Amino acid sequence: MVVREYFDSDIRFYYAVGVFIILVYCLAIAGAALLDLAIVDRRLLPLTAGFFMFMFVYFISISIQLLEPDDV
Repeated sequence: MVVREYFDSDIRFYYAVGVFIILVYCLAIAGAALLDLAIVDRRLLPLTAGFFMFMFVYFISISIQLLEPDDV
C-alpha cells in the first residue's frame, strides 16, 4: 500500500494532519466569503493570525520531536 509506506513515520502523519487542517480552514473561509455566510473583513484578521500562530507552534513542536533520540 503506497499510502501506508508514506505514513510509516508518525512525524509525516502529523505534518499531513497539520496541512490538512490548514487546507480545511482556508476552504472554510473562502466558502463563507463566496456564499456570503460571513463578512470577511478586518474582524477575521485576528482569528486568522491566531490560527496560523497556533499552526506554526504545532509544526515547531513536531520538528522538535525529530531531535529526540530514538529509543531502541
